[in-house]
Amino acid sequence: MKRLGFLIALALATPALALPPLATVKPINDGLRAVMIADQIRIACPSIAARMIAGWSFIRSLEAQARDMGYSAGQIEEFVESSAQRKRLEGEAAAYMKAGGVVGGQPETYCALGREEIEKGSQIGAFLRVK
Repeated sequence: MKRLGFLIALALATPALALPPLATVKPINDGLRAVMIADQIRIACPSIAARMIAGWSFIRSLEAQARDMGYSAGQIEEFVESSAQRKRLEGEAAAYMKAGGVVGGQPETYCALGREEIEKGSQIGAFLRVK
């Protein structure tokens, strides 16, 4: 009877131990969005370049953080390769850049945002440098 009680308690506790979808993990999403914004700035702005090693190191740290939280390599890969998640993050990145004054087709607006992020010492700015 004690064993049955233990199994019931374990079964009831399991849902509480389930991991939330990676899309809801704020540090992972904020980090990926920052990398995405920095990449778009460096592509559009001819006077700003990427700090590629910093970017790749940061992405690896996000992967390690997700693993430490209990996500499997398969779950992480599925999330990162999901076109729906990419579109969601692209939308968030576009909204951030628009709020920062970026206008599509106007490289100088990307440059202004990039310089501002570098000067602020933000996560986005950490992935960029002025040429």
